[in-house]
Amino acid sequence: MKRKHLGAIVVVGLAVVLAAVAATSQAATTRQAKTVTINLYASGDVNVQSLWQQYLIPGFEKQNKGIKVKLIFSEHGVNDTPTLARIGAAVKQRKWPGIDLVDAGLVTTLATDGLTQPVKKATAPNIGNVDKKLLTPVHGAAIPYRGSSVVLAYDSNNVAAPPKTLSALLQWIRAHPGKFTYNSPNTGGSGYSFAETVVDSFMTQNVLTQMQQGYAPQLESNWKQGFDLLHSLNQYVYQGVYPNGNQAVLDLLAKGQIWVAPVWSDQALTALKTKQLPASIHLTQIASPSFTGGAAYLGVLKTARNKVDVYKFVNYILSPAAQTQIINVMSGFPAIPLKLMPKAIQNKFADVSANSLRPTYAQKQQSDFKAQWQQTVP
Repeated sequence: MKRKHLGAIVVVGLAVVLAAVAATSQAATTRQAKTVTINLYASGDVNVQSLWQQYLIPGFEKQNKGIKVKLIFSEHGVNDTPTLARIGAAVKQRKWPGIDLVDAGLVTTLATDGLTQPVKKATAPNIGNVDKKLLTPVHGAAIPYRGSSVVLAYDSNNVAAPPKTLSALLQWIRAHPGKFTYNSPNTGGSGYSFAETVVDSFMTQNVLTQMQQGYAPQLESNWKQGFDLLHSLNQYVYQGVYPNGNQAVLDLLAKGQIWVAPVWSDQALTALKTKQLPASIHLTQIASPSFTGGAAYLGVLKTARNKVDVYKFVNYILSPAAQTQIINVMSGFPAIPLKLMPKAIQNKFADVSANSLRPTYAQKQQSDFKAQWQQTVP
């Protein structure tokens, strides 16, 4: 009898242990089920990797328990081409390509090819703060989350009152031969922006809009007057030549060989912070029109998993707190209005804020512009 009772106790005890193990396993499974993973593909320089890994992802995960963001990073975009092909093939078959969100130059192609979700304020309220003009080049299917504007850099030791409009800048160039230059448009965006801004000043808004929204080669005859003006400036630019690349222009400014030049805002701010540019170099924005700017876009794939959580992440990225981190790490321009940013950030961009992300031409139009500049201006 005693052995029977002992056996019964053992059986009951084992049942209790098994039930406890099952309950623990079920609880672990429930917890695991509540954890959502967002796969983010990003490419660019190591500062882009640092921005996501050290700042944006930890900040989001801290506020959103149960949502993890996995970064798939391609340095200098070496994997962009095969990634684009993989995404295209998967999305067209309505399959998940292992990626939910993309931050890379290929986002504009994904958007125009219809592979990303259209942007809707209802999915992420902070999208409503983004400049709607920046949605046009991507057919409303990608989210601008940071930007960089071309601005005017000047040496305050030699230029007490910098030009504030395009016409004043052109007058200044003619009055100070050899103290201004811009890089050739096909070697960098700052020189390209100056050239396009001059040409745009002779065009109607209707023509500009068509060139910004699509490819309109039949309208390129409208460039002649602007190209003629640029050609007339040859005798006034530094040594009559156009440097190769944005950095070459910054080097001339740093050495004091030129006093005024168009530069990228983020590149110049970084150079000032690292003392590659002297403190005497100041930045300002011109008007009528301002220089063009560029946006970095995020794309939510049409076959992304857990879209509600992906847009929650996007909404966080467009918050003032995350935008402040982007500015501090990248020296980029915020994707949301400055008035929504902390006062210190507003002060930082006080001189370069006017229309700082004015859109440029569509890609094919830019290629034609660069080729015609090369044939017409130098």
